[in-house]
Amino acid sequence: MSGFFRSRWVDPPEGVEELGPTALAPGFRAAGVACGIKDSGERDLGLLACDAEHVDSAALFTANAAAAAPVRVCRERADLGSLSAIAVNSGNANAATGNQGVVDAVEMQEAAAEALDLEPVRVGVASTGVIGRPLPVELLRSGLAEAAGALGGEAADFSEAIMTTDRGPKRCAMRAGGVTLSAQAKGAGMMEPGFATLLCFVQTDAEAADADARLRLAAEASFGRVTVDGQLSTNDMVVLQATGAAGRPLPEGLLEAVLLQLAIDVVADGEGATRVARVRADEAASDSEAERVARAIANSQLVQTGIFGRDPNWGRIVQAAGMALAGEDVALDGSSVDAEELGTDSAELELGIRLGRGAASAHVYCSDLTYDYVKLNAEYTT
Repeated sequence: MSGFFRSRWVDPPEGVEELGPTALAPGFRAAGVACGIKDSGERDLGLLACDAEHVDSAALFTANAAAAAPVRVCRERADLGSLSAIAVNSGNANAATGNQGVVDAVEMQEAAAEALDLEPVRVGVASTGVIGRPLPVELLRSGLAEAAGALGGEAADFSEAIMTTDRGPKRCAMRAGGVTLSAQAKGAGMMEPGFATLLCFVQTDAEAADADARLRLAAEASFGRVTVDGQLSTNDMVVLQATGAAGRPLPEGLLEAVLLQLAIDVVADGEGATRVARVRADEAASDSEAERVARAIANSQLVQTGIFGRDPNWGRIVQAAGMALAGEDVALDGSSVDAEELGTDSAELELGIRLGRGAASAHVYCSDLTYDYVKLNAEYTT
């Protein structure tokens, strides 16, 4: 495959027409500006707005108990079923910032609403970056006013403004079944299923009265199945906005394919990553057992370094599976393992284990663990 749908594991519906990756679905505008949060002077504030009077929306958030202030504010102060706008900053996570962080996230929400002439309840807020630092609200306030004046029909600046350690923006736009869908995402590290560390924003002119159910199912099969380092972020957020202006529903499989490709792109961009693997656990006694084993293998540092080194050491896969099944008595050996692609140069490889305990199965996408991951994270704030 070529274009946006590049992965061997993604099966988009027929009749998809890819548009320029920075295009936005009709009725949506976006902007990205530099407001001074990042010392580098790069864009660090994005604003996404919908001009339609009616919007059906849905949002999913991290399960981390130490959820960041913007996540808490969205849950408690936003109408998640009718979000018209999203304000996003990078370079500062506004996490582990106590009550002041919540106050600052509320001010960010209100400043964006004022700039767009909306009720604050119609605005979602998101942050990504370093944890534990106060959010520079005054910079955000002036930046949001600037971004509101720069809104346009392209998402190029927006998708760049939401990046942190990403090597490049993750975005797409396409038509299928008479509707248009666009999406922008960021994410590269602190990544663990359930669901993974990222921000993702999806816009469409399709009808989506069932937006919440559709988003949950699509996210579970994509962002819910990726890992880079087994670390669940404080700031995860995925938002779907649908205007219904096209008068048609989302084509079956379109949202699912887009989110899966974006999820794989996030793993492929794992900090320092060079390869992506799909790890399967088959013949498990239950779905939960299969999930547990697949995640244990995908999060094994020994397996991940073996993927990086093209080392066909299948014993590490058996060890990780056995660890996940500690307390059980399971006969596993080389005949149980699918590891033929470990020693190849394939950018996407399959790994698997057959447990011989039943008919359940599960899979997780992971990246390799490289020297660059250690270097980047050892020097993240210095």
